[in-house]
Amino acid sequence: MANVQGKVALITGAKGGLGAAVTNAFLNAGATVAGVSRSMRDSDFDNSRFYAVPAELKSSDAANDVVAAVIERSGRVDVLVHLVGGFVGGSAVADTDDSVLEEMLEVNLKSSFFIAKAALQHMRKQQSGHVLMVGSRAAVEQNANAGAYSASKAALVALTRAIAAENVAFGISANIVMPGTMDTPRNRKAMPGADTTRWIQTEQVAHLLVSLASDEVSQVTGAAIPIYGRDL
Repeated sequence: MANVQGKVALITGAKGGLGAAVTNAFLNAGATVAGVSRSMRDSDFDNSRFYAVPAELKSSDAANDVVAAVIERSGRVDVLVHLVGGFVGGSAVADTDDSVLEEMLEVNLKSSFFIAKAALQHMRKQQSGHVLMVGSRAAVEQNANAGAYSASKAALVALTRAIAAENVAFGISANIVMPGTMDTPRNRKAMPGADTTRWIQTEQVAHLLVSLASDEVSQVTGAAIPIYGRDL
């Protein structure tokens, strides 16, 4: 496994299907993890290198408070792994309510912008850091009846690449991974008849994120990395 021993990783959306896999992967690789979600508790992970930062990332002020709490406790932020996201679909663009677009931009794009902005201010002072986002295959391929979702994830790719370009001189990398459908309890419940053998295992996504957080691949930046498994 990649070396992230001693690094401080701020992981948003650290609970749930993907969140638990990513948090455990970073802990197992030796990182200290500050886990962020609305209902996060220290007891959610049985590891002395884990602590909770309960929060919602609905504004720059909220994101600044999260990063400040991590700095106060751990002294630095070496890795930002932003897992917060959501999906609403089922309607063509012509039939999609405006509230769906607002929701998708809020949860998939704005939260990413706020927490990245807050973390980058500290990473620039350190002259090092890794910013990691989780996008979707829908950002770059046809995805009928999920236009608002796809657009928000495509915007996240553009945001990540902008962060990479703006911060390479500060020793900061920024990358986004783009999984296909992941094998999570929520997806199994939403698609009970699907062939789950073709879905992406969350542990695979987690191990890739750990690798991208290691200094051994610090020159990989601005990448949008597909994770499609058997569903090419």
